[in-house]
Amino acid sequence: MPPPSKRAPKKTKPMSRTEVRGFIEALATHNPAPETELSFGDPFQLLVAVVLSAQATDISVNRATETLFKVAPTPKTMIALGVDGVASHIRSIGLWQTKARNVVALSQELEDKHNGTVPADRTALEALPGVGRKTANVVLNVAFGESTMAVDTHIFRLGNRTGLAPGKTPRDVEDGLLNRIPPERLRDSHHWLILHGRYICKARRPECWRCVATEWCHYGDKQEAPMAAS
Repeated sequence: MPPPSKRAPKKTKPMSRTEVRGFIEALATHNPAPETELSFGDPFQLLVAVVLSAQATDISVNRATETLFKVAPTPKTMIALGVDGVASHIRSIGLWQTKARNVVALSQELEDKHNGTVPADRTALEALPGVGRKTANVVLNVAFGESTMAVDTHIFRLGNRTGLAPGKTPRDVEDGLLNRIPPERLRDSHHWLILHGRYICKARRPECWRCVATEWCHYGDKQEAPMAAS
């Protein structure tokens, strides 16, 4: 999961709450059962996958964890595998050395402080090595069903570009989305917005002609479909 851009976002007029609902409902109709694209078998594996996804694509993380989780599916087996062993499985993703140390260290803390289970508590999650607010939000949302919003680079871009929840920082955008998205749609919106930013509302050139929610979007430079080569 790439980090939010540090560049100052362009100012866009905020959507009204009616427009926010229209935007989200359009995404819901298009994809009624959204899911994370990370592969995992339980909360521990999800936590590890999200830690590994920092500045890396979900595809690259899934490729790495396919072999990692076969030999180390639990905190105890991850500890036994050790930093060098974990590193041997994740060298293809960014920051693999730091991530290998964090994965083993968080596994040790889970064993020492949480009986080997992932806590369903933000403070406890953020106290684990390599786990920040964004990672905790993903785990709380996906593993424990909480209505959290993990603001990665895609959601940060969408919040500002579309007018859903303009903000100067990821926390500004997170708070805006939590306040403006209808509560009953909030948990799934985490997935809808990430997927929309990843595949439709792309950073360099948003594919507005494919957007199902363009009617409510405040982006002022909507892109038309490229002309087919003759």
